[in-house]
Amino acid sequence: QVQLVESGGGLVQAGGSLRLSCAASGRIFVINSMGWYRQAPGKQRELVADITAGGSRTYADSAKGRFTISRDNAKNAMYLLYLQMNSLKPEDTAVYYCKGVVGGFVYWGKGTQVTVSS
Repeated sequence: QVQLVESGGGLVQAGGSLRLSCAASGRIFVINSMGWYRQAPGKQRELVADITAGGSRTYADSAKGRFTISRDNAKNAMYLLYLQMNSLKPEDTAVYYCKGVVGGFVYWGKGTQVTVSS
């Protein structure tokens, strides 16, 4: 079993920054990819950014130039995924979820709320 725990969400004014973290632990042998998704009220969950095992990054158009995904591998048997979010906009308000594809299985965290005030 794999556990993903997000942190770092909160309330920020438009133009501000936040850094989200996701700690992955458990029976992790092969991480295929990890990523950040978000879901705003009344909307479907959508990709924000992801990173493959080889380091290839993909960003949603809305995140390009403002968000950066990064990771630290296997520190104390825990993998850490980050999302640095700059120049935040009210439309970035959502619950942000960490997703991990480990050994071909998909795992999700419980999410962290990000609220951007205008």
